[in-house]
Amino acid sequence: MPRPPPSRWLRPRSLIRTCEYACILLCIWSSCLPPGSRARKLSSQAEPSSSELPKPRLDYRNLAENVEFKSHNAFNRKALLPVGALRNVARLYEEQTQLSRDISAKRHSQSTIGDRIRASASQPESKQALLDVARNLKAEIADLESRLKDVQSRLLPLALAIPNDTHPDVPIGPESDAKVIAQHGTTPLPASPSRDHVSVGRALNLLDLEAAATVTGNSWYYLLNEGALLELALVNYALSLAIKHGFTPVTTPDVVRPDIAARCGFQPRDQNISQTYHIAPTVAATDGSAKPHPELVLVGTAEIPLAGLFANKIFTSDDLPRKVVGLGHAFRAEAGARGADARGLYRVHQFTKLELFAVCTQESSEEMMEEMRRLQVEIVEGLGLSFRVLDMPTEELGASAYRKYDMEAWMPGRGSWGEISSTSNCTDYQARRLHIRYRASKPPPSTEASDNATERPVSNVFAHTLNGTAAAVPRLIIALLENGARFDEQGNVVGVDLPVALRPFWLGKNDGSMLRWV
Repeated sequence: MPRPPPSRWLRPRSLIRTCEYACILLCIWSSCLPPGSRARKLSSQAEPSSSELPKPRLDYRNLAENVEFKSHNAFNRKALLPVGALRNVARLYEEQTQLSRDISAKRHSQSTIGDRIRASASQPESKQALLDVARNLKAEIADLESRLKDVQSRLLPLALAIPNDTHPDVPIGPESDAKVIAQHGTTPLPASPSRDHVSVGRALNLLDLEAAATVTGNSWYYLLNEGALLELALVNYALSLAIKHGFTPVTTPDVVRPDIAARCGFQPRDQNISQTYHIAPTVAATDGSAKPHPELVLVGTAEIPLAGLFANKIFTSDDLPRKVVGLGHAFRAEAGARGADARGLYRVHQFTKLELFAVCTQESSEEMMEEMRRLQVEIVEGLGLSFRVLDMPTEELGASAYRKYDMEAWMPGRGSWGEISSTSNCTDYQARRLHIRYRASKPPPSTEASDNATERPVSNVFAHTLNGTAAAVPRLIIALLENGARFDEQGNVVGVDLPVALRPFWLGKNDGSMLRWV
């Protein structure tokens, strides 16, 4: 079967298109305040935390020493970096390193001069000469520190624009080069417009798109009757399996600070098209009757607040992995695409989504990805759907993903495969930006050189993070309605067959006339 047009409904594109946008992010990070309050403990140790995080800690040495490899990687992923970005990173990193050495040397001389000044208290002329030297050293250090700050302010946005590395087995190319690595379920039903989920849903009074268009606009929806109950059953069914596999349930905020979303890698590919709903900031009333509120964004996936749950934390290696499953709403401002992708529930502005998220050691992230994939397969197999697993190519990887699997279910009413879930291994991309670390039982194989390497012991290394979809509810409803619709002899929709796996989670009564468990 041909693959459908590229879908961003479940995986908002996250490659940084321009260095200018990274500069905007730098302005956000540059306003960070020093840590001031204790964070709630999720592990054996949590660092002091305020409402702002420190600047990202990127591995500049790795970027500078692998300019050619990183450039090819960005090209394969269609990350449109500024011309010469990697070489500029290498040059600025060299300048930063040299300036840091010069400052250290000057400070050492400053300390030595201080000792000599104290020793020459009884020699006024000698003491004055040393005071003049100390004054000059102070001015030189101030100048060097100013130059270092300028170099760092140019280095960080360039480095932020560089996407994660790519797993060597990932196919190179566009979405059409995705590799099918597994297929599950029964033989797909023949494509049939009569099975279109919108027609089935209207006939059975399961959804109302027209009322939603009146109330909110296009690409919004109401689920009615058994449609609403189906959403609840799907969430609880997937949640029960995730808990069985050791994931801790979490309910997440639906809004986050823009900084947190950016650190997770969710940045627009097209500067002219926003994928995010913003809640505008407010200012305090002059009479003191209202407090100011900061700018917030509605999240495109619970992955973002789940990642933020672990921000600025240090675990022990024995504490890992940490596995959570978060229930939240996903908001996508770019839902209004044309064609079949815009019809009905396939691409909408808001939907319920159950998300898997894991924090693990560097050595275990690939196995964790396979574990999450096995859980996703178990969830979808229990629904009796025909589906396939794909290893997604380089041009389909967001900025944070090292590797990504997609799962697509056959949707006969649409006449194509449709994405229902994805799993991504982000390695340390998010952890470096969110400061998620752990104490390794032994030092990492290579020691990172950063702009301030003395802030943490070598044994504190950055964790790896992974995310995956447990249940993107509207897509699953589409697949279930289009595969389970029943028709009478005249071709009219009379009911729907639902998988018996959902029955324990069904809240409503069923007289057997419309629903049938199979």
